Amino acid sequence: MFIDLAKINLKAGDGGNGAVSFHREKYVSAGGPDGGDGGKGGDILFVADNNLSTLADFRYKRKYAAQVGGNGSAKRCTGKGGENLVIRVPRGTLVKDAQSGRLIADISGDDPVLIARGGKGGWGNARFATPTRQIPRFAKPGRPGDKLEIQLELKLLADVGLVGFPNVGKSTLISMVSQARPEIANYHFTTLSPVLGVVRLEQDSSFVMADIPGLIKGASEGIGLGHDFLRHVERCRLLIHLVDVSGIEGRDPITDFETINAELSAFNAELATRPMLVAANKCDLADREQIDSFGQYIRERGYQLFEISAATNQGLRELVNAAAEKLSTLPPITQFEPEPFVQPQVEPRAFEVNGGDGYYEVDAPWLEQVLASVNMNDYESLQYFQRVLSQSGILAKLEEMGVQEGDTVSILGFEFDYIK
Repeated sequence: MFIDLAKINLKAGDGGNGAVSFHREKYVSAGGPDGGDGGKGGDILFVADNNLSTLADFRYKRKYAAQVGGNGSAKRCTGKGGENLVIRVPRGTLVKDAQSGRLIADISGDDPVLIARGGKGGWGNARFATPTRQIPRFAKPGRPGDKLEIQLELKLLADVGLVGFPNVGKSTLISMVSQARPEIANYHFTTLSPVLGVVRLEQDSSFVMADIPGLIKGASEGIGLGHDFLRHVERCRLLIHLVDVSGIEGRDPITDFETINAELSAFNAELATRPMLVAANKCDLADREQIDSFGQYIRERGYQLFEISAATNQGLRELVNAAAEKLSTLPPITQFEPEPFVQPQVEPRAFEVNGGDGYYEVDAPWLEQVLASVNMNDYESLQYFQRVLSQSGILAKLEEMGVQEGDTVSILGFEFDYIK
């Protein structure tokens, strides 16, 4: 089954928590804090795999998580780092943010690409020892790893793309010039997925050709199969437009040519300027007048025309050699540049206070990390928590709303009595 779109969820590993520990050894008094840092969470990386040609595996498994970092321990031992998760995808896969559509990466090269970064490990209490704070009884929790929903979109890497109406001979052509063996039959939409074939030339060189199926009028709007597979044309360096010049389907070759070009342009305006060779197929079934009329029309528009018959091998060598010659002058296959991430403008310490009549609730998501690092049984740690509430303006807001001593204040599920 050829699948070229998939949506999955990624969760990089959370960092390990720092440890609260004190050195204890015989004959060593007041050994001091020796809690180690937490380990870093595992990253999620994507790697191109030439042995894969479809995203079908991602239809059955949609959630991927990297290993979390280990917690710190005594004797200043740092927690073990989480193992990275490597996800293999077909070469040419685009990774996009599922919500915004932003392009995160184009997996077309050989190097692994970092998609989700693991969280940093939290500091152990040994990090917080100072001459005035010699017994810190708190540590920092690990930072959470990246969590995102992504859209995978496969755009095949091919040098040459075959385009044209159904049943004009694209599958026959690629089967004659390469080792590809697509299904061939005398009815429309025989080919239901793109087919790749390697065309080898006599001078020990080769290029990749792709049969792009399902193009009809309205393909760019989702009619037929074209909307599903037009994306695979975007990377092709050269297009070969196959036209049935015999007219045995009851269509006009010139109208066919204009229709397909219009659909390519409607899908992506840049495709209208892509280098193109035109192949008049089924010449063995057409009369000379039909071929000459179509040839004159094509040449007037600046295209190079090749008279071929894919079924009988007529003119195929000339077409393939011309394609190879043209490719030698063209830039390499397009690789899409990732789009920069724009951090949303949010106040770093925004909060909201609701309630009254003895009960107040503070909504401040950024306080979650602070609360996780506070030891409620440690005086210095509680002082730090109070300073954060004061510096952020939360205490001032509570007093403005009329909080009284003994009233209950709730912050992210943690409740305490207000004391002036």
